[in-house]
Amino acid sequence: MAITTEPAAPTTETPPTAETPPQPSAPAPSKEDKASKDGWQLSSPLVLTMVLLVAVLAQGPVRQALSAPVMQSWMTVFVAVVVQALPFLVLGVLLSAAIAVFVPATWFTRALPNNPVLAVPVAGMAGAILPGCECASVPVAGALVRRGVTPAAAIAFLLSAPAINPIVLTATAVAFPRNPEMVLARFAGSLLVACVMGWLWQRMGRTDWLKLPAHEPHEGETKGAAFWGSVRHDVMQAGGFLVLGAMSAATLKAVAPASWLRTAADNPVVAILALSILAVLLSICSEADAFVAASLTQFSLTAKLAFLVVGPMIDLKLFAMQAGTFGRGFALRFAPATFVLAIAGAVVTGAVLL
Repeated sequence: MAITTEPAAPTTETPPTAETPPQPSAPAPSKEDKASKDGWQLSSPLVLTMVLLVAVLAQGPVRQALSAPVMQSWMTVFVAVVVQALPFLVLGVLLSAAIAVFVPATWFTRALPNNPVLAVPVAGMAGAILPGCECASVPVAGALVRRGVTPAAAIAFLLSAPAINPIVLTATAVAFPRNPEMVLARFAGSLLVACVMGWLWQRMGRTDWLKLPAHEPHEGETKGAAFWGSVRHDVMQAGGFLVLGAMSAATLKAVAPASWLRTAADNPVVAILALSILAVLLSICSEADAFVAASLTQFSLTAKLAFLVVGPMIDLKLFAMQAGTFGRGFALRFAPATFVLAIAGAVVTGAVLL
């Protein structure tokens, strides 16, 4: 019997190959290579050169435009508002940063009465001795609530501190040298609204409407770094709003037809509503708003008082800051109520004192 053998199946294994050495990575293209590839790049020196070139070429039309009576009036009002308000703004920012960083929050809990009804006016009066602009009062109020202060008292401090502190009252006296009663009216009207809002929260507020951040704004920094960081932030923010407010006031003064302003000023209700809405839209720092109000000479003292009471309590930047600190639900309820009560408080105070 013959024995047959089947041929072996071909193997699929491939012979081992020698490992290739890793290739060196190509160097990252330099700025010069990118520039040569793209042709040209838009850099800061190029932008500055282009701006200077445009300024030189357009100096004739610019000089002619600035020489117009409307622009001269605009520049006069703008420079006057900024120069008068800037020292008070810087001083207020320095003091508010020092309070926010160096004054411990436990001091407020020890100083306030245990009775929440009595704590509201005491916290409101604390704004008269603790200077702080509205940009600083929001995080300070949040820190107070985190440290055990009743929310009603923190709200009273939040509303009163930017409006009745010594820097603001001094600026108001300088802006209204012929109407010293404006200082007392601003103090009384702002404190009244702050206390009423605090008592309303004490009676009707709910804890689920209030959301607080879990940490301090400058947690983990040294006191010196936190102080200068707060100063830089507030100066840039408040200074920008001051320039915007001064530009808006100058534009309103120079461009708006005098007949429109007289029509709005002649109607007491329209004048108060117009300046209250303007205070919300301009969002001027409280250390500077008195100079803008004083420049609106067509309006009555009561309308200007409404501008001064409403602005430090609720405006566009404050609404954004309150929503970010305490939650959107709080801001949506707090802003309309504050706006209405601020107008009512200004009208009542103006009727009595002005």
